[in-house]
This record gives sequence, C-alpha cells and structure tokens, in this order.
Amino acid sequence: MTKALLLIDIQNAVLEGMGADDRVPVIQQAYDGVTKRLAAVLGKARSETVPVIIVQHDEAEGDPIARGSKGWEIRAEVAPLPGELLINKEACDAFFETPLEAELRSRGITHLVIGGCVTPFCIDTSVRRAVSLGFDVTLISDGHMSGDNGVLGFEQIIAHHNAVLGGFGAGAHGVRLSKAADISF
Repeated sequence: MTKALLLIDIQNAVLEGMGADDRVPVIQQAYDGVTKRLAAVLGKARSETVPVIIVQHDEAEGDPIARGSKGWEIRAEVAPLPGELLINKEACDAFFETPLEAELRSRGITHLVIGGCVTPFCIDTSVRRAVSLGFDVTLISDGHMSGDNGVLGFEQIIAHHNAVLGGFGAGAHGVRLSKAADISF
C-alpha cells in the first residue's frame, strides 16, 4: 500500500459567505485550527517523503475564489512546494475532468489521506469518488472544514460527515477516520 496526502481546497476565501456575520469569526478561528492541524500532517508527510497532492478549486470572475485572485490562493501554511503535484478543478469532485486519478495510478498510490474544505461538497464527493475508484481513504476527522449552511452550523456538518463517511465502503475499499495527531504514513 502506497499512501499519499491529498489536501483539497485550502484556499484563502473558500469559506467566504458561508455563515451569518456573527458566526464569521467563529468559522475563521475554526478554519485556522484545521489549517494548523493539516500543516502539521503535511510536515509529517514531507519529512517521510510521502507524496503530497494539493487540489485547488477554480471559480469564475466575481467569486471569492476566482482563479488568480487573492481568495483563490492556497493558504500559505499548506502551499505546495516545488515538485508537489497541484491539481486544479472546477467541480466538487477532485477527480472530475482532472488528471488526479491518472497521476495517482502512475505513482502506484492506493491509499489517500484526505483533509481540506468544503466538507459537504468537495470533501464528501472526493472521498466517496476515491473509494468508488478503488482507493482506500483515511479521512482526517479533525482536518476538514465547512462554513454554516443556514440550517446547520459547521460543527454539526463536520460531525455528520464524519459519522456518514466513517466506514463508507465500495467493494474491498473504504474510509476510516483518524485525528490529525494520529495520522501515520
């Protein structure tokens, strides 16, 4: 089994507009904490020469994460280093119309450790798709983030997705959960 770290959409403004004004500071503080934990996992992966793949969502002009804007940029704490794979996408699914699957297969990667944003969209979709394509997944249970959605707070969204995705499977492949501090490569 060859593992890789897959970090999805950890961009400056990815959560912009996902919460009422009074919740913005709470969401931002939580996002900062998730980013810090993911940076620690990234440091561990790099020190163990584990392949690192960074995924970046591209939106059209006028969106908070419009391609080329400051909000679109990967947060500095987890920015790719030269030689690390950067995949740009335009859909929630990191595999949809991107070279991600081909890149993973060409490197012999069979297990993905996944963290990032936005939980009910890009994380959920990419985790499920990875499993359906025959990859095993470790979802970093305290390493994915969302804003509020008007019905649920981000805390509830994250807890729900951990409960739903933990143990999700397709054939012989599945998802297990692990806290960032417990990730091993």
